[in-house]
Amino acid sequence: MPSFDIMSEANAVELRNAIEQTNKEIGNRFDFKGSDARLEHKDQELTAYADSDFQLEQLKDVMLNKFAKRNVDVRFLDYGKAEKISGDKVKQVITIKQGIATELAKKIVKALKDSKLKVQGSIQGESVRVSGAKRDDLQSAIALLKKEINEQPLSFENFRD
Repeated sequence: MPSFDIMSEANAVELRNAIEQTNKEIGNRFDFKGSDARLEHKDQELTAYADSDFQLEQLKDVMLNKFAKRNVDVRFLDYGKAEKISGDKVKQVITIKQGIATELAKKIVKALKDSKLKVQGSIQGESVRVSGAKRDDLQSAIALLKKEINEQPLSFENFRD
């Protein structure tokens, strides 16, 4: 029975490269000279440090620009609240979303059922497996999901006959 998996994962290598390029540009820019602005990466979290709220916004603009150049989708990012640490210094935690959350997985399965396509979706941890009798139905399901689900980037992998 043909099937494929729907997953949502950021490319770790491109993500790391974009973060390193962001830090390099921050270090070279004139408006950041003498400041403690930086972007730190640990597991699935980015922490942006800056001397002021304005610099924090500038840091995020540079980061988003580098992500776009490296083809890392910014929908993977979940911004936390900016908080003051000492004096005027500010930090913000940005979480990198990996995997499909339960609510989104349920939405995907519901969209497949409502489409009247002859496919079945089943939630398997942080991914959704879609199976059907015909390849054409699965390709129609992929097209449907690309159109309907846009809150998180999806990748369609392990297409099997």
